[in-house]
Amino acid sequence: MPIPVVTHTSHYRPCNDPTPARPLTMSARNLQADEHLPPHSHPWGQITYAMEGVVRVTANNSSWIVPPQRAIWIPPNVVHEVTVLQKTRLRPLWVQAEQAPFPGGECEVLEVSPLLRELVAALEQLDLGVAHAREPMLTALILDEVGRSATRPIRVPLPTDKRLKGLCAALIAQPGSPLTLDQWAAQAGASTRTLARLFERDLGMSFVQWRQQVRLAHAAPLIARGMPLAQVAEQLGYASQSAFSAMFKKTFGSTPSAFFAGRSGG
Repeated sequence: MPIPVVTHTSHYRPCNDPTPARPLTMSARNLQADEHLPPHSHPWGQITYAMEGVVRVTANNSSWIVPPQRAIWIPPNVVHEVTVLQKTRLRPLWVQAEQAPFPGGECEVLEVSPLLRELVAALEQLDLGVAHAREPMLTALILDEVGRSATRPIRVPLPTDKRLKGLCAALIAQPGSPLTLDQWAAQAGASTRTLARLFERDLGMSFVQWRQQVRLAHAAPLIARGMPLAQVAEQLGYASQSAFSAMFKKTFGSTPSAFFAGRSGG
């Protein structure tokens, strides 16, 4: 069954583009699971945020799973696409380039604080077709809070080398696969040493590190939906819940439960 596609023109309203007078605007839309916003770019930055649901954002040869507790900052002119994994209330914020909260052309993963969530909800309540005295104040507070947001990346770099693309696509589809690099090499018709070198050169990390990021990315929406950690661990190929939690804490400095509750520590 083909994936429903939302075309480029259907969700961009020229009147909603950010301007010097209105440096932050919102494009609110509700999307069903499997809807897809195809690759596009624009001269303003975007904070991709879903008040409900889970999306996957792909940009700069990387892919991120974004539950409601997180958002993604996408700099101006960066080509990106969004796939809806779960029925979603998408509330992207468009930011005039001169007001970008982060320098450079790299995407940033943001922790959505309770304050930021409430500020976005307050902005949504305004009729942005008319001027409101509150809008400049909400805009200033949102941009300030975004700039202060902790970045906690669950990033999966995507390969450009054709020898890795099939292997990586298979692991993204089945992150719990127990196959070792030796076994993947046998399937790919390449030596283990060659694949190991390609992972380091093309993705900047080892096969084990990359697979761990894939598993973390898949864990995010499962935990956000309330799936028990033991079940998440089993789906992702870990021997036990404690093994999964230990890996998660080593990576992020907190347990999965604390991480998704927005708290630090165990």
